[in-house]
Amino acid sequence: MRIGLLDIDFKSNTKNVYPNLALCKIAAWHKAQGDIVEFATPFDHYDILYRSKIFNFSPDDTTIYNADKEIRGGTGYDIASTLPAYIDDMQPDFTIYPNIAPNTSWGFLTRGCPNKCAWCVVPRKEGAIRPYWDIDRVANGAKNVILMDNNILAAGDYAIEQFHKIIDRGYRVDFNQALDARLITPEHAKLLARMKWVERRIRFGCDTPKQIEECERAIAMITNEGFKGQFFLYCMLTDNFYESWQRLMYWWLRDQELRDMHKTARIYPHCQPFRDPINPNRSIPQWQKDMAHWCNRKVYFESTPFEEFRPRKNFSCGEYVQQYTRR
Repeated sequence: MRIGLLDIDFKSNTKNVYPNLALCKIAAWHKAQGDIVEFATPFDHYDILYRSKIFNFSPDDTTIYNADKEIRGGTGYDIASTLPAYIDDMQPDFTIYPNIAPNTSWGFLTRGCPNKCAWCVVPRKEGAIRPYWDIDRVANGAKNVILMDNNILAAGDYAIEQFHKIIDRGYRVDFNQALDARLITPEHAKLLARMKWVERRIRFGCDTPKQIEECERAIAMITNEGFKGQFFLYCMLTDNFYESWQRLMYWWLRDQELRDMHKTARIYPHCQPFRDPINPNRSIPQWQKDMAHWCNRKVYFESTPFEEFRPRKNFSCGEYVQQYTRR
């Protein structure tokens, strides 16, 4: 059979390719059956066409394809969709992505999450935290491992076990969905400080004012254990402008302080405008777009406070501050 694949979320102009894990496993399974597998084009005929969409806000591919059967999957199409167990158990075939990073593997040590954040579908889709694959199985011979766990620290002893293996094997890792700073213990801090990192960067989430203190606590613990890399903070922008602005400005001032002290351990927030996991048509306020534009481009973030940032001609973000703080 001839199998066609469509990665709906993939943008061909992105520098770093993050493979669609489901498509990689589907490709591996079909190749094991002797099938021909490729990314679909409108010029060929396919026995089966697989569309995979992770994000509900990704625009669909409206191209007309010639296929006998089409299968749509992924949270972007249906929150309840999952891979059959016999496919989910396959080692993913990353070679279907020609520009993929060399000597790198992607995967999960755990699935699920105990939190119930308004912007996240993971608890509803995957349920409570549970072990999934061992680090050696995820790595599959690669030295660089991108781990996409949603809350590895909530896995308790299993997380500690996997951290020790990561260190013992010498893997370079990136927990690219962020760690929960609230769960960091002295043991976690020691192990994280000893790990090798793909980008010498540890990621945390800082989505509420209360998490600021927890992030500071975790950063101090890990730094005191000898870690000299960067800290990267995912900051969800809520509907509350004033709270979001104050949370981001806290980290802006913190970064200015570290720069003035010529510290090598830097803290970089990264804004994420709120996207409704159920309603993809919910509009994003312009202030969230402008705040993300300011924060996520370091040339702006490092030089200018948000209220002085000018994203457009004749407009300063200080107008947002005046508009929303006078209420």
